[in-house]
Amino acid sequence: MSFNPPRSVSAAISIAEAAPAKRRKWLRAFWLGTRETALPIVVVVVLLVLWEALVPLLAIPVYILPAPSRIAASVWAMRGLVAMHTMATLWTVLAGFALSIVLALPLAAFITMSWFGRVAVYPLLILSQSIPKIALTPILVLLFGTNVLPKIIITLLVAFFPLVVTTATGLSAVPKELIELGRSLHATWWKQLFWIRFPYATPFIFSGLKMAITLAVIGAVVGEFVAADRGLGFLMTSSLASFNTPVAYGAIVVLSLMAMALFQTVVITEQLLFPWSARVQR
Repeated sequence: MSFNPPRSVSAAISIAEAAPAKRRKWLRAFWLGTRETALPIVVVVVLLVLWEALVPLLAIPVYILPAPSRIAASVWAMRGLVAMHTMATLWTVLAGFALSIVLALPLAAFITMSWFGRVAVYPLLILSQSIPKIALTPILVLLFGTNVLPKIIITLLVAFFPLVVTTATGLSAVPKELIELGRSLHATWWKQLFWIRFPYATPFIFSGLKMAITLAVIGAVVGEFVAADRGLGFLMTSSLASFNTPVAYGAIVVLSLMAMALFQTVVITEQLLFPWSARVQR
């Protein structure tokens, strides 16, 4: 004769048996996440230690390659000035990136949905990318003056092209079955665009945004190299002109950290607002 425990007891037993398995699964996920995060940090720390040790060992002059400790000390001594230049560059990056979104998404929709856009506009976009952006900067300075506008335009020109291409690719990759379903439900052109094409293209759009935000940092620095009185690009050129090499290296480090932080901001935004898009990209 078998003994059947009450349902509540059975449920308690099942929960008790599932708890260790769930705990092991959580620990495994935590370990994998920690390993993926910690391993690059360990590699960077090892490289910095080797750099710190080899510079005095090889007697490399400080105006050629300063040690990391010398770079950190120089940046900290000028932290107020570095922060001011960092905020100037960050403003240029964000302004150019925002304008690239405003221009790229409608342009990608026009290229995708219009025969004229595909035939006439898209080749011009490709042609525009063959022009070196640093060659355009003096012309923009001549047209708009030595203010922040030429730097924002250069940032826009550098950042918006990959966003246009990836968005247009995503809008064009929608399965024909979905488009036919929308037409069978009497969806208008605008409804097809906003309720079918753009949701389907969201992973493509965020891929373009990740490229655009990193390229925006490059565009802002290119603009600051030519004509600027503030910004990390200006700080680099002025520091090298005065042989203050540690500060120039420090500006490069700050730019790298800015690019990584902005990239991660886009990644986190995608995970929070469109978690399904992040899963598709993974």
